[in-house]
Amino acid sequence: MNLPTKTPLSEALRLLIGQGVDAIDTPALVLDLDAMKRNLARMAEFAKKHDIRWRPHAKMHKSSALAKLQMQAGAVGVCVQKTAEAEAMVAGGVTNVYISNEVIAPHKLARVAALSHMLAAERGQLAIAVDSAEGVARLAQAMNERRAATGIPAVIDVFVELDVGQGRCGVAPGQAAVALAHEVRKHPALRFAGLQAYQGKAQHLRSPQERRDAIASVVQDAETTRKLIEREGIAVDLVTGAGTGSFVLEAASGVFGELQAGSFLFMDGDYAKNERDPAQPQFEHALFVKTQVMSAAGGHVVCDAGHKCHAIDSGMPTVYSFGSEPELEYFNGGDEHGILRRARPGAELPALGRTLWLIPGHCDPTVNLHDTMIGVTGGLKAGKVERIIRVDARGALT
Repeated sequence: MNLPTKTPLSEALRLLIGQGVDAIDTPALVLDLDAMKRNLARMAEFAKKHDIRWRPHAKMHKSSALAKLQMQAGAVGVCVQKTAEAEAMVAGGVTNVYISNEVIAPHKLARVAALSHMLAAERGQLAIAVDSAEGVARLAQAMNERRAATGIPAVIDVFVELDVGQGRCGVAPGQAAVALAHEVRKHPALRFAGLQAYQGKAQHLRSPQERRDAIASVVQDAETTRKLIEREGIAVDLVTGAGTGSFVLEAASGVFGELQAGSFLFMDGDYAKNERDPAQPQFEHALFVKTQVMSAAGGHVVCDAGHKCHAIDSGMPTVYSFGSEPELEYFNGGDEHGILRRARPGAELPALGRTLWLIPGHCDPTVNLHDTMIGVTGGLKAGKVERIIRVDARGALT
């Protein structure tokens, strides 16, 4: 099986290591490694305190290096959403991957089966979600064909996905999920591993009470379904789900055994708009776009970071103010430009050439726009470049 290969880092990027942040050209995706490591430690401490497994989403950072860092901190593995993302993680040395999504195309399932066998040979593990009997049958066929070709009786873990309010993939909680669990158990190459119950819409409800109400329904659906399956004599070893906006609620439920929160590592602008639940650790912004002022006219200035370098699906980026009152507001200037205006009367517009730092509205698709993240220590004002982090799974869409 041919897994993705890494292209060499450019000489310019290699030469950045050890230099000050001023040497980073703009626009660039910059990772505050100190803040990121504090976020990582807080999440690891939370999971340990609540005696719950933690499997963060690698679709957020798309980096096998960061995935391995998370596993070193205590994560059992990572989630991805695409077969190609799983392949990139495995190529980078990650040995426990869960494709928390449905895969239905036969050629993709052949890749899933090949990856499962590769990990089995390395004492690793691959898991996948299903939400239809047809999907189960196709997955089993792909695994059986790979078993016959290799002579290796690898087994893939399979989670039945519930639609717990997202209105996207998943079967209805209750008897539909029971029937699907039975379908999985018909095939020796598949192991029914439990239930996937993720409510994405709940992650960005702004108040803790709104999130509590939404997740209470999720917990009820997951618990009811688990009990129905167990009455059939089928063990439900794990209920997995949760995200950065709600994981404290799933952790406290007594139903969920694994958390999939991922964005906490970087904390984008949209998550920062949530009112924090007092039970949730305090996470910091760690992902930034470095930009500089390239033009000034009248009541605004223009920076060189347009939406080719940060996603705008969750709104415009925030201009980082280092803890002081914001002076600038970002407006969409197109592909290559950002328009900056005063956020309040009397605020000073920055001069030509001035460096600014933007907090992306949505970290996942922002990272996917870049080949690398530039990791700095010592802060954004006077820090130094410590490492260049590859975005291994950039563009891994299949």
